[in-house]
Amino acid sequence: MTKQHANWSPYDNNGGSCVAIAGADYCVIAADTRLSTGYNILTRDYSKISQLAEKSVMASSGFQADVKALQKQLSARHLIYQHQHNKQMSCPAMAQLLSNTLYYKRFFPYYAFNVLGGLDNEGKGCVFTYDAVGSYERVGYSSQGSGSTLIMPFLDNQLKSPSPLLLPAQDAVTPLSEAEAIDLVKTVFASATERDIYTGDKLEVVTLNASGIHREYMDLRRD
Repeated sequence: MTKQHANWSPYDNNGGSCVAIAGADYCVIAADTRLSTGYNILTRDYSKISQLAEKSVMASSGFQADVKALQKQLSARHLIYQHQHNKQMSCPAMAQLLSNTLYYKRFFPYYAFNVLGGLDNEGKGCVFTYDAVGSYERVGYSSQGSGSTLIMPFLDNQLKSPSPLLLPAQDAVTPLSEAEAIDLVKTVFASATERDIYTGDKLEVVTLNASGIHREYMDLRRD
C-alpha cells in the first residue's frame, strides 16, 4: 500500500470580494456577505467590513479567522494610541499601522487581503490596498478577494487613474460624484456575482464623508 500524507493546512480561503473607491470628499467601501469554504456556503450574512477608527474602514477577504485576529490586534493598538494621544488615529496613520502589523507576521502571515478606506487629514477620500505581508499603496480605487480578477478590469476601464510615474504627480481620487461611485460599486458586484461562485447573497456598502458614516445593502444572486 502507498503511504498517504495528511494534507492539513492552517489556512482556508473563505472567498468573497471587497471594493473601495476614493472621491474628492468621500470614500465608498463595499463587500459581499457570503462566507464559503470549498463548495459549501457557511453563512449568507457575514460582514467583511470593520470600522477601525472614526474615519477608517477596512474590508477584508481571505481566511476570516485570521481577519478576526487582525481586527482584534488593530483595535487594541488603536485603543493604546487613543490613550497616549487623546485623539482618533487618522486614516494614513491606520494604513501604516496595518502595514506594520501584517509585516510583523510575515513568516506566518495573516491570510487576509485588505483594502482600507477613509478620509485623510484634508478630508479627501483615500484608499490603501495591501498584500498579505503588508506591502501597501495609496490608490484611487482597489479590489481584493475572489472576484477581484473580474472587478479590477471593470474599474480600470471606468476609472483608470494616471500613472504614478507621471510628473508632476497627479491626484489618485476618482472624478465621480458620491452617488455615481455607489452606483458603480453596485454594478461591479452585480457583474462579478454572475461569474464568481464565492461572491453573492448581499452587498454591504459603507460610505464615509464629512457628515459621518452611512451603510446600505443590496441583494445579490443567492445561487
